[in-house]
Amino acid sequence: MRGIETIGGQFSVCKVEDYSGIDLSRPYLFLGKTDRENSLVCLTDFVPENTLEQEDGWKGFCIAGQLDFSLIGILAQLTKLLAECQIGVFVVSTFDTDYVFVKEEDYERALAAMKDAGYSIEVSK
Repeated sequence: MRGIETIGGQFSVCKVEDYSGIDLSRPYLFLGKTDRENSLVCLTDFVPENTLEQEDGWKGFCIAGQLDFSLIGILAQLTKLLAECQIGVFVVSTFDTDYVFVKEEDYERALAAMKDAGYSIEVSK
């Protein structure tokens, strides 16, 4: 089984007017733009002023290591496990890996479920 790395801090999922108020030097910024919205996932302490809507209370972790594009089913296995535990997720994928966010009240239960399923958990400092 793969390893999981926790990410310290609390996250917010936001809809923003535009990206002008975002400090791109901050850690853990995930931007998404479609024809309908400008989205942002960031540490709650760094939510910009031009946020139109936001949902706070998310905690995150990522799949450890760099995932090759030929690997199949890693994220599906993890999200299936969490779904079976009735834990909702918000997922962001990057070039290297996948980041999974769960609500703060489900976080410890999610970590326990992953550990019970054989995932190694590396807690951030």
